[in-house]
Amino acid sequence: MKNYRMIVQYDGTRFNGWQKQGDTGNTIQEKLETILTRMDGTPVDVHGAGRTDAGVHAKGQVAQFRLETEKSTDEIRDYLNEYLPEDIGVISVAEAAPRFHSRFNASEKTYVYRISKNKAFHVFDRKYVYEYKGSLDTAAMKVATIQLRGEHDFKSFCGNPHMRKSTVRTIYAIHITENEDEIDLTFIGNGFLQYMVRILVGTLIEVGEGKRDAQSMDALLAAHDRQMAGPTAPACGLILQEVKYN
Repeated sequence: MKNYRMIVQYDGTRFNGWQKQGDTGNTIQEKLETILTRMDGTPVDVHGAGRTDAGVHAKGQVAQFRLETEKSTDEIRDYLNEYLPEDIGVISVAEAAPRFHSRFNASEKTYVYRISKNKAFHVFDRKYVYEYKGSLDTAAMKVATIQLRGEHDFKSFCGNPHMRKSTVRTIYAIHITENEDEIDLTFIGNGFLQYMVRILVGTLIEVGEGKRDAQSMDALLAAHDRQMAGPTAPACGLILQEVKYN
């Protein structure tokens, strides 16, 4: 049985997230597994590098699966794309090392959060940006990111109140770029907790609004209390951009 790695893109608007759930088949993982199981004739498990939330998108999700087939990697890709809904697409399929695992072996993940500055309604971008109607002090937001970089316990930014595993993660970089129409926040780290990026965005927006001191991130991290952080930003603005491996 061979091990395979694929790159998947999806518009997450109408899906209940990446991870399959017992009460719905409307997840990215479920869609992929159903088609691969039909193709192979036996159950196939698909593992994603990131368990994106409902409504979150991906340009570079990496997924891994094992199966025994005579089909080439291109034929597997084409079979998937023939039967997948139009808002999920497999960009590539390749054979992977026998012990490769898309989630456990990931060394770096990049998420991008898009905030629209334009007060006009975005007909074509509305599903992919947070249409924020106020003004933000991005200079203050950049100051706040300094304390968030590095290895920290991000429990204050974890959306799962019952998290039993370690909430320590490392953020390598946070970039905030701005143009006339949009503010983009890019987060690069070794991994992210449930809702972590969206809570970080919500907290940084409060800094940009002047509701929170840009120098208060150290105290917020030390609090280990989700209630002390900002709101969870809407899912529509978030994209899993890229996953890297050593």
